[in-house]
Amino acid sequence: MELTILMPCLNEAKTVQDCVRSARAYLERAAIDGEVLVSDNGSTDGSQALAEAAGARVVHAPQRGYGAALMAGIEGARGTYVIMGDADCSYDFSRLDAFVERLRAGADLVMGNRFRGGIEEGAMPFLHRYLGNPVLSFIGRLFFRVPIGDFHCGLRGFRRDAIQRLSLVTPGMEFASEMVAKAALVDLRIEEVPTTLRPDERGRPPHLRTWRDGWRHLRFLMLFCPRWLFLYPGLFLLAVGLTGFLALLAGPIQTSVLGLDIHSMLYMAGATILGMQLVQLAFLTKWMGVLARVVPTPRWLDRSRGFVSIELGLILGLLLVAAGFASSLALVFEWRGTGFGRLDPREHMRWAIPAVTLMVVGMQAAAGSLFAGALRAMWTSRGLAP
Repeated sequence: MELTILMPCLNEAKTVQDCVRSARAYLERAAIDGEVLVSDNGSTDGSQALAEAAGARVVHAPQRGYGAALMAGIEGARGTYVIMGDADCSYDFSRLDAFVERLRAGADLVMGNRFRGGIEEGAMPFLHRYLGNPVLSFIGRLFFRVPIGDFHCGLRGFRRDAIQRLSLVTPGMEFASEMVAKAALVDLRIEEVPTTLRPDERGRPPHLRTWRDGWRHLRFLMLFCPRWLFLYPGLFLLAVGLTGFLALLAGPIQTSVLGLDIHSMLYMAGATILGMQLVQLAFLTKWMGVLARVVPTPRWLDRSRGFVSIELGLILGLLLVAAGFASSLALVFEWRGTGFGRLDPREHMRWAIPAVTLMVVGMQAAAGSLFAGALRAMWTSRGLAP
C-alpha cells in the first residue's frame, strides 16, 4: 500500500465523517492505493463508529494526547507514506497532490505551510498567527537550521519508515516540534509545500491551549538544542569572567567614569563559575542524548574519542583544584607571617578570589567527568551505549 491518510481524533463527531470522505475521494481521484486511518484517543461521542461508517479504519490509542494518538496511528499505518492532519475540517484532504509528489520524489518529511497557502478569516487566533507561530518557527529554524516557515503545521507527509527510526516519544502537542527537530538532526530530507487553513467546524474550543502548549513547544526546542540553552550563554559568561580576571589581576582599573576593583573581580568569578556550569551542562545534555540514541553522534565527539576521556577530564579538574589549593595555601602562609593579623583586602582578595574560583571550577570539571562516566556505565549495562 502506498499511502495512509492519518487523522488523530478526540470527540470529532461533527467533522470526522466529512474529513474521511474527503480523504477517500482524494485517493479515488488520484488512483492511489491507500487507506484512511483514524487514531482515536478515547472519544466518547461515537466518533469511532462514524469514522468507520464513512470508510475509515480505526485504531485505538491507549495513551491520551495529540502525540500519543499520532504515534499509535503511525505504528498501525499500512502505507509506505503517511499524510497526517486534524479531523476537524481545518485542512482540505482533497488537495494532497503536492505532498504526494514531493514524497515520491524522495523527500522524507513534507511540511505544509499555512502562511504561504492561505489562512482563512477566523481559522487561526491572532496570537498564534502573529506571535506564537512566527516566533516558535523562527526559533526552530535558528536552532535546527531547517528552511521551514511553519514549524507547527498539522498537515504534513512523511515516509513511515524514516519517521519510525526517529523514536518519537512526546505524547502532547510538542510532538509536532519533536518530529521536525529529530528529522533535522539526522539529516532527513525536509521540504515544504503551501497549504490552506480553514476554520474548524467542531463548534467547540480546540484542544490546543495557547500558553501551556506554546511553552511546551518552546521548552522542548530549548532542551533539544543545548547549544542555545547552555553552550552559547556559557561561553559568553566564561569569556566575560576570564577577561575580567586577567584585566584585574594586575590591579584596579580606573577610567573617567568607571572604577573596577576586587568587588568587580568577585562578579567575574561568578560569571566564570556559572559559565563553566552551563558549558558542562551543554556537553552532558548532548552526551545523554547520544547515549540514549535520541540524537546522532556529532562529528566532534567521534573525532575526539582518541584523546578525550573521562579520566582526562578528572585529571584536569583535580589539577585545577590543586592549583587553587596551592594558591590558597600560599596566602595562609603569608597570613601566618603577619601573626594572623589583619590583611589588606585589596591586595589579598585579588589572589584569594581566583584561588577559590579555580577550586570550584576544578571540582565542577571532575564531578562532571565522573557523572559522564556514570551515564555511560548505566547505558552500557543496558546494552544501549554506542
